[in-house]
Amino acid sequence: MPSVYLKYISGSEGLYEIRIKTGSDIFRIFCFFENETLIVIVNAFQKKTQKTPKNEIFKAIQIKLDYENEK
Repeated sequence: MPSVYLKYISGSEGLYEIRIKTGSDIFRIFCFFENETLIVIVNAFQKKTQKTPKNEIFKAIQIKLDYENEK
């Protein structure tokens, strides 16, 4: 898949960012793959700056870790 739509978040141990543009609005959805067949969506936000906010990345990583620990 082109990185325009799906991008790996470096240093996140498996976290990806789905990019969606609707008109002038840009949305980001963090997700990860489980067993290569399931995409788990962890959180989403509207992007208002060029750089992805670190607190959103940390939130997504924490949700991913919580999911993996509860399995």
